[in-house]
Amino acid sequence: MTLLHWLKLKLREGLKTTISDHDLDDLEMQTVRYKPEGLDQLCRATKFTKKELQLMYRGFKQECPSGLVNEDTFKDIYAQFFPQGGKSSYDSSHYAHYVFNSFDTDHNGSITFEEFVTGLSVLSRGTLHEKLNWAFNLYDINGDGFITRDEMLLIVQSIYDMMGKYSEPTLEDVTPQEHVERVFLKMDLNKDGMVTIDEFIESCRRDETITKSMHVFDTIL
Repeated sequence: MTLLHWLKLKLREGLKTTISDHDLDDLEMQTVRYKPEGLDQLCRATKFTKKELQLMYRGFKQECPSGLVNEDTFKDIYAQFFPQGGKSSYDSSHYAHYVFNSFDTDHNGSITFEEFVTGLSVLSRGTLHEKLNWAFNLYDINGDGFITRDEMLLIVQSIYDMMGKYSEPTLEDVTPQEHVERVFLKMDLNKDGMVTIDEFIESCRRDETITKSMHVFDTIL
């Protein structure tokens, strides 16, 4: 639940806190090495209110005082929810790497507050179509507009590494390769060895099994 849990936690904390006028203006007035866009513009670009954005920015600055999140920090956030150590540990680093890349829309190696809340807006309040678009971009690792078996396997394997039998729906009954083969065959409608965005969305919408398998994101995002 990581990122969405973080979002809910920060908003819940904020509701218990008295917000001053200075706090509400903080996003627009605070001087940091990176200065985010104005609140009004972010309100228009996301599905969050001005107050919600201010509360998230406060939590964002606590984690990243510079106003930017690098990949190591991002992985640390995931590691808090999926601790490593011992034979029963979970390795979230690979999956966090792929999610980081999906949030880092300009691919400069860091995530701005705008990129962070834009991604969270889709994941927490987006339509099914918006969420499926986001998921497609996650699987399309090289960004060429197609998902290959190898790309799908990399993502699925990272989910297995992080969640294993504790995911919902369960992943323990089949291997990553078997899971990918089953889903890929259903999605590759024209059997050309690649899945387009249209094939991806159509398959997810019409196949309840695939849609259910997509719900694993509700657990790990």
